[in-house]
Parts: sequence; structure tokens; C-alpha cells
Amino acid sequence: MTEKEFMEEDYRKRMEEHHRKMEIRREKRRQQRNFHIFLGILIPALLILTFVGLRFALPYMEEHNLLSFGKKTGPSWEKEVEPLSSGSDITINQGPEESTEEPLSEKEEALQAAELCAKQYDYDKAIETLQALDSTGDSSISDKIAEYEAEKEKLVPADMDQITHIFFHILITDTDRALKDTRQGRQYNSVMTTIPEFKEIIKEMYERGYVMVHMHDIAEMQEQADGTKKMVKKQILLPEGKKPFVMSEDDVNYYIYMQGSGFADKMVLDEDGKPKLQYTDKDGNVSVGDYDIVPILDEFVEEHPDFAYHGHKAILAFTGYNGVLGYRTDETFDPNSSALDPKNKANPNIEEDKATVKKITQVLKDDGYEFASHSWGHINFTNRSLEDIKRDTDRWKRNVEPLLPDSCDILLYPFGADIGDWHPYKKGGENGKYDLLEEAGFRYFCNVDSTQIWMQYGDQFLRQGRRNIDGYRLYESYSGKADRVSDLFDVKKVFDTRRPTPISWED
Repeated sequence: MTEKEFMEEDYRKRMEEHHRKMEIRREKRRQQRNFHIFLGILIPALLILTFVGLRFALPYMEEHNLLSFGKKTGPSWEKEVEPLSSGSDITINQGPEESTEEPLSEKEEALQAAELCAKQYDYDKAIETLQALDSTGDSSISDKIAEYEAEKEKLVPADMDQITHIFFHILITDTDRALKDTRQGRQYNSVMTTIPEFKEIIKEMYERGYVMVHMHDIAEMQEQADGTKKMVKKQILLPEGKKPFVMSEDDVNYYIYMQGSGFADKMVLDEDGKPKLQYTDKDGNVSVGDYDIVPILDEFVEEHPDFAYHGHKAILAFTGYNGVLGYRTDETFDPNSSALDPKNKANPNIEEDKATVKKITQVLKDDGYEFASHSWGHINFTNRSLEDIKRDTDRWKRNVEPLLPDSCDILLYPFGADIGDWHPYKKGGENGKYDLLEEAGFRYFCNVDSTQIWMQYGDQFLRQGRRNIDGYRLYESYSGKADRVSDLFDVKKVFDTRRPTPISWED
């Protein structure tokens, strides 16, 4: 070893020894700091505990002439939450190990629940919630019930023939990636809505007095005196000036072909068990957040609960051929199924993904959402044969409906392609399509109509026209070509000027 090498080696060893001693000192300081923090917490806690103990113990000891002190400990509450998934790529809600907040009393919980119901115009449920309490001698409960009864008396019936229905596709997160000058990019530009547009639309509609309702709020199948069932028009009660409307979102599937194009990847549950969207940006970074309608709507309703009648939100419509909610749950991805499509990449975790989707759809239902069929293969019901529709419906019932909390009775026609014209559906019709769909359990049918409102009540069905709120429709109004949205919002405030223009219809 040369002298220079010897000196370098000696310097390296001395530096290593110096770093080792410095790390020992740092560790000692960390331990001392942690100890001081621990004492800073422990000593006040002991003082508080001693004070509380003495406050309750001394009178007792004086009365009974006791010379020793007992130890009093306060209760603790631990919230346990069942994991939402296992073996699946989804955020799992484990829940906090221990709650540091005082739990609400039964009365406080009931008052909070009742107040939310009242804000969402469900005064009957609010009153029922408070009546379940033992309110003997508690005038605050009876006063609140009286207040809700008085507010209910002010409600007026909505016109059940004048309920508009708007719909969207999944929202654009990254306009640069989605709205390229390609055939696909131009199609996205015409049929999709951006996140800022959607946020402004619901804000404007809320300010104009619109309130979301379910299709099942409009009419429902009810058993008659003779034992038959009939679709019966219901009544929606709202404050004067409020207007019910239905919202739906098509293709909540997060298709394979859309990956990498500036849209969300799939729906997941966050650490609080709330539905969110997983998104991958242009650099490959993955995040979870408000990248589609569901979490955006949830946040808005949390701030404005009176936007959701009885807590009811949008209809989510699923096809089946690519799976549901971004998970490849269809039999054509099942490596153990004879229906596996060789063009698809087999999903070895298909059973776990099905279980995950079931958990998410249950959360969505509890959160106020309804579900609809958008057919299995996104087919045109007008042009397809009866045999094609039967085959497609069977595949949807087999692959999608079992992933939902309940059987599905809403059908949103892809392309708005209805099985009939404006005449009411008839059993035994010449094309047989209505009979087939009724047999499959569908009772609510929606086409696409550019008019503000189109509704039709039948003995066994409710039909409603839907209005597409997308790039084409927004630009149509923004450019002055036609006005089909001014009853809902001011398009000048809504239109996302990052869009390439002009926008023409791309099918």
C-alpha cells in the first residue's frame, strides 16, 4: 500500500468512526426528546386523572370513613371495521385503532340523523327517528318534531309529468391526453364532459333549485286489489320553487381501450371506505381521488344535502363485456371458463375482483346510487334482432347483475336506440322485444331525446327521454348554433375552453 493509499484509508476509517459517534449522539438526543415528550403527556394526564378521581372519591370516602383510595379509570371506545377486500388491488379500510373523541349519545345521534333527513325533505323519516327516542320530560325532542311537521306542511307536490333526465359519460381528467386530433380524440370531445364542466353544471343546477331524484321516486310497481302489479305514479314533495330531475352516467366500466387516455382507471374504496377513483397520470404516477362523477357528487351533496331528495343520487349504468367499475369480471376474462375470449388477457384474480366489485356496489347503493343495464355489449336495440337481444340480455344477467346488491329493473338504451317509437309499449308486439325485456325484469326504460322532457307512463313500465350533456351539446349552445341547455345552466360559465373547437358529432 502506498503512502497516499494509506492516508486515504486512515482518513476513511476516522470519518467512519466520527459518523458512528455522531449517530450515537443523535440517537441519545432522540431518546431524550421522546422521553420528555412522553413525560409531557403522562404528567398532565396523571394530574387530570388524579383530580377526577379525587373529585368523585373523596365524598364517598368521607361518608364511609375510608382511608384508602380506589383507582378510577375512564372508558375507552374502539371502532372495528371489517376489511373491504383481500387479495385485490384496492385500498382497504382498516379503521382507526382507537377513537379519541367522545362518542355521541343516542339523543345526539338521533338529532343529527333526523336533521339530515329533514334537509333532504324526508320529514317523515326525521320525525320517525325522533319518535323512537324516550323523550319523557324532554321538550327539545317534541319541539323538534313539531318544527319538522310544520316544515312538511309547506311542501308542495312536484309535477310528475315534468321531470327532466340528464346524462353523462365518465369524465375527462386530462384534456391534453383525451382530446387529441384523432378520430378517437374527436369522439371523446363530442360525447364526454370534463371535470370542471361537471362541477360547474351541478353548482348551477343547485342554485336554480334542481333536486336529484331516483326513477323509483317517480313511479313504482305496486300490487293491486286483484293481486296483479301495476306501475303507479308517485308523489314527490318539495319546497316551492324546487324542481326534481334524474341524473345518470353511462359506461361506468373504465374500458380497456380508454386506459392511458386521460380517464380514471377504476373505482376503489379509500381508507375511510368511501368510493374514489384510481387514476394514472401521463408519467405513470398512480393516485386515488375525485376523478369521476361519484366522489365529486358525494362531496357536493355533503356540502349541500338538499340537492339530493331523500339522499338519492345518480343512476350508474354498466355494460358487461369489459367487466364492471374497471375490474375485468366478465366470463370472457375468466381463465377457468369455456367463454374465455382468446383476444382478452385472462384475469387470474377474477373471483377476488368480483368480490371487490360487490363490496363497492353495496357501498354505492348505501350512498344513494341506483344501477342500470346499458346492455352487455353496448348494442343497438333498434337494429338488433330479437335473438341478438336475448343473447345479450342473458349475458348481462349472468355477468353483471350478480355483482349488484339487488336485481336490476332499469335499462338505459345504448345510443338511445329504443325498441319502439313514441307509442306505448304493448305486450305481444310484433317484434317481441318488449315481452323479452319485461320477462327479464326491466320496468324503467330510457332513450335519448333532445327535448327538455319526455315521459310516458304505462301499466307495466315508465319511459323517459334523457338529455346528453356532453361536448357536442355544450358547444352547440356555446357557439349559438342551438339552445338546449339554458333551462339547466349558463353554458358560458360551464364550457371548458381547453376543448378543441369546433365540435361536431362523432359516433
